[in-house]
Amino acid sequence: MAKNVKKAALFTGLTFFFNYLLVTLYFAFGGKWVTPGSFIVATAYMFIPMTAAIVVQRLIYKEPIKEPLGISFRLNRWFLIAWLLPPAIAFAVLGVSLLFPGVEYSPEMAGMFEKFKAVFPPEQLEQMKNQSAALPVHPIWIGLLQGLLAGITVNAVAGFGEELGWRGFLQRELGYLGFWKSSALIGLLWGIWHAPIILQGHNYPEHPVAGVFMMTVFTLLLSPIFSYVRLKAGSVLAAAVIHGSLNGTLGLSVMVIKGGNDLTVGITGLAGFIVLFIVNIGIFIYDRCLAREPLMRG
Repeated sequence: MAKNVKKAALFTGLTFFFNYLLVTLYFAFGGKWVTPGSFIVATAYMFIPMTAAIVVQRLIYKEPIKEPLGISFRLNRWFLIAWLLPPAIAFAVLGVSLLFPGVEYSPEMAGMFEKFKAVFPPEQLEQMKNQSAALPVHPIWIGLLQGLLAGITVNAVAGFGEELGWRGFLQRELGYLGFWKSSALIGLLWGIWHAPIILQGHNYPEHPVAGVFMMTVFTLLLSPIFSYVRLKAGSVLAAAVIHGSLNGTLGLSVMVIKGGNDLTVGITGLAGFIVLFIVNIGIFIYDRCLAREPLMRG
């Protein structure tokens, strides 16, 4: 156990140091949190946990990577669950958001275009509205298809950058704590790890300071779901798929509503927390009552 603690601490220290250093250097050299710079930094940010895991596992401890970190290409039904669960969560969050005071259904996507006013010039925004109106199907279904395709391709690759560290390396080293405790600790670290980019408005542009706390709650709720999929699939690649699919489809939860703000609606808001809490309860019940090989014993 002592070795596990040392490896976990070393991984965490390296990951936080280089991630925080990346953001610090970006702003020190005059960078602004706007595209394309913010996109490049955020993408690079995702690959540092993977790099730290490889450094600790292979270069420092001279141990193999593939099997210990769960790199397996053997497909099973949990990969399908990993792919399809995030859009199901997104639509559930959409439904919960509509129950909040001041939040309304907006098939013309008024809320989304209102937020885009801060990003796109008026003429480009008007062009986007006209293009959306001319589509043969509602943009939400196109967004669903695009999100699912991205979820198992480019987004999964980026997700793997994080997941090899969190659910590949750290999940294994903290396994002695048991499922819920290890998931909670990883979720806490995962949330705090996001702090430098959250403070720049990433995910919570209206409330960047409160967003650090919100992001940590979000990752605490998300961590057991990702961990369960990774362990049941027997592969960290399934965790990369669910991560990629989530990133690709989370926008569906706010696409056809107006009202609310980044603390209340959407997957990373209160509505999302409610749905993720319910999913965690579902995992607990499934594992205790229905799973043939339960992970949570005792």
